[in-house]
Order: sequence, then C-alpha cells, then structure tokens
Amino acid sequence: MTFRNIAMATAALSLAASPAIAESAFERTIAPVEGESEVAGGSTLLIALLAAAAVVAGVIVIADGDDDDSVSAG
Repeated sequence: MTFRNIAMATAALSLAASPAIAESAFERTIAPVEGESEVAGGSTLLIALLAAAAVVAGVIVIADGDDDDSVSAG
C-alpha cells in the first residue's frame, strides 16, 4: 500500500513540475528583420485612390436625376 502511495505521489509531482521544466528549457529568440515590406507603403495610396473613386461614384449616382418614368404592366 505504501509503494502505491509513493508511486502516485511521484507521478503527481512529475505531472505538476513538467510545464515549469519545459518552459525553462526553451528560450525564444526573435528573428532579425532585414527590411520593411514594399507593399505597406503603396497600400495607403491605393486605399486613398479607391476611397476617392467611391466618393466620385456616389456623387454621380446621387446627382443623377430620377427622370426614369416607370412603366407598369397594368
């Protein structure tokens, strides 16, 4: 009976200690950055152009008169 209790205590202790041991065994290192992405600089210009085009399209749709006479089949 005491051997069983000792084995269970040892197993519980090893399960409780394993995350702390694993965390201290590995240290993370940061990869060096060689340069900035070229896409990031041009994306703001692209977004600005798309926004301007959307505003112009919205103004055209709103300014276009509703002169269409609807024809009903009735």
